[in-house]
Amino acid sequence: MNKYSFILLSGGIGKRMQVNIPKQFLLLAGKPIFIHILEKVELLDEVVEVIMPCPKQFIEKTEAIIQDYGFSKPIHCIAGGETRQESVYNGLVYAKGADHVIIHEAVRPFVTVEQYKQLMHIKNENVIFGLDIPFTVLQGKTTVEGNLRRDQLVNVQLPHKYNAKQLLYAHECARKDQQIFTEDASLYYHYYHSTIEILAGSEYNIKITKPLDRKIAEIIYKDYISMGVI
Repeated sequence: MNKYSFILLSGGIGKRMQVNIPKQFLLLAGKPIFIHILEKVELLDEVVEVIMPCPKQFIEKTEAIIQDYGFSKPIHCIAGGETRQESVYNGLVYAKGADHVIIHEAVRPFVTVEQYKQLMHIKNENVIFGLDIPFTVLQGKTTVEGNLRRDQLVNVQLPHKYNAKQLLYAHECARKDQQIFTEDASLYYHYYHSTIEILAGSEYNIKITKPLDRKIAEIIYKDYISMGVI
């Protein structure tokens, strides 16, 4: 059985949510959003540790919340970076001994235990979740500059799975080259041009970043209860 380090990105500060605390601390069904993720990770035997890159000023608060829930897996709260990319890099450096790593976001609470297992049990070492894009996408900002074929595009979701050493090396290359990427599949592919498998994602797997997302999340949570998922 492969062993995994689980990097749970927790670097948000609540700006888009229009609150003065990180959005992962906001409550969903009475619990901080990120706790819903940790409760599922607790059930994954393959995961041997969780690493949470956080804003420095919220590390103690994050640790205090975690302690209240009595998880058995080691959970390491570390300083995140100025960007998402830097936070992933910090997590990878901390997980230096890991052969495999899962990367997830603290405000995507609706990935199921079964989906985590699906990700880990795929033979390919580098795997992501993605959704088809159901709307037209054009290139341009103030004017249309080109067409993009949506049947050749994918809406990238987390979690992702990677060979930890390969992803760390790609991040080191990006730092050296001063290249910025919005997520890790594009960064990894830029340096390796090797296969990253795409699994069918879920419309339930939303990222809670804006006030409307909180309302949608409560509806999804109730759906999950009715389906026996939670």
